[in-house]
Amino acid sequence: MYGFNTTVSCSMDAAVEKVTTALATEGFGILTEIDVQAAMKKKLDLDTPPYLILGACNPSLAHQALEAEPDIGLLLPCNVVVREEANGTVIVAFMDPEAVLGIVGRDDIQPLAKEVKARLLRVRDQVAAGS
Repeated sequence: MYGFNTTVSCSMDAAVEKVTTALATEGFGILTEIDVQAAMKKKLDLDTPPYLILGACNPSLAHQALEAEPDIGLLLPCNVVVREEANGTVIVAFMDPEAVLGIVGRDDIQPLAKEVKARLLRVRDQVAAGS
């Protein structure tokens, strides 16, 4: 698997606020925000359910990764997806840093990937508990 998720019982906007707040408690900020729904409408004139990709970054952990492997930036930031399904269910999904950073093939990166994953799992659990 390359990710893990949780279903929340709140609106899309509330889910984005919850996950952003929970990420901050683990030292992550949002570097990028991609509104896939708006892009599909603009580029392809498609009406799709809300879908937002948040590029989350913990500066200290990102710095460690970049110091160890400069090209690891190709795999950063940690993507978090907040999406609404056709039935109105809101899902918050997280990339699995161990799976993604595992492709680097360096044993010295794995403890860092494990630490990032642990933090993102706590964010997931915090978001799930608050819904």
